[in-house]
Amino acid sequence: MSIANPNDLLLDVRNLHAGYGRAEVLSGLNLKLPRGSVVTVIGPNGAGKSTTLNALMGVLPSRGEITFDGQPLANVTLEERVMMGLALVPEKRELFSTMPVEDNLVLGGYRQMRAGNAQWRDQIDKVYELFPRLKERRTQLSGTLSGGERQMLAVGRALMSQPKVLMLDEPSLGLAPLVVREIFRIIERLRETGVSILLIEQNARAALEVADYGYVLETGAIGLEGPAKDLAEDPRVIETYLGAKK
Repeated sequence: MSIANPNDLLLDVRNLHAGYGRAEVLSGLNLKLPRGSVVTVIGPNGAGKSTTLNALMGVLPSRGEITFDGQPLANVTLEERVMMGLALVPEKRELFSTMPVEDNLVLGGYRQMRAGNAQWRDQIDKVYELFPRLKERRTQLSGTLSGGERQMLAVGRALMSQPKVLMLDEPSLGLAPLVVREIFRIIERLRETGVSILLIEQNARAALEVADYGYVLETGAIGLEGPAKDLAEDPRVIETYLGAKK
């Protein structure tokens, strides 16, 4: 099923193979991310969800075709992909814990600063508008933040580069249910700002509620795909990932 006109695609991934050493994790993955949309990839542990993001960022070597905003990414380095507008919020968040919140955000603006954008610091105000709690804690060391606040800071730091595509790896992992709901509300707000989002998530119910389109990744390849609302009602998805309907 086609999800977008080819001209509207920001990411077009075809026959992607990637892994660690001789162990292949992805075996021919196909995925599309239309401009201005939220696309989610759900699946069990070990299916290759994080490997997918690492391959897209260039952290892992891969085979296949990755086209970003019309440009093939073969032989494009990690730094060059960041400069082109790809941003990843990793599962472990990887903040600078001994630095204040605002300094973490400033470091996230490196892409815009290097590109010569004189207004790159204005993005901090936009991040604070999205995450008022970060503004309250802007002088606080990031290592002293709560889990939810650290996730907000990780997302905010990624947004400082004004990315075209924001890739989120398990943003709800380890967070309390109330905080999880807040994180997914933020994802909905991000869509409204025009950022395209690729969401990797084990919380299938929450992911499908916020996404436009979804993929089910099983043992390195896409086993099922479709509009998120349709997947949420698919008996196979309900049985395996959602449980009984509420």
